[in-house]
Amino acid sequence: MKISCEEASNICNRSQYKEASFWEILKLRMHILYCKTCAKFTKRNQALTSLCDRAELNVLSESEKDAMKKDLEKRI
Repeated sequence: MKISCEEASNICNRSQYKEASFWEILKLRMHILYCKTCAKFTKRNQALTSLCDRAELNVLSESEKDAMKKDLEKRI
């Protein structure tokens, strides 16, 4: 059940986007109990995700991206 710090960071990132399974989250929590570096990473990652959520960031739609791409290609 022991995981590496690299795997822990991957699980942490996936859990922020609700993509980690129950067992992966359990492994991550066990790892965090003895690895203070990963505990700090997880805490900072959660804070960053929270800030991004509160910032209400907007992304371009696919049609807006296509229009921007065509405009850039015309200028080149």
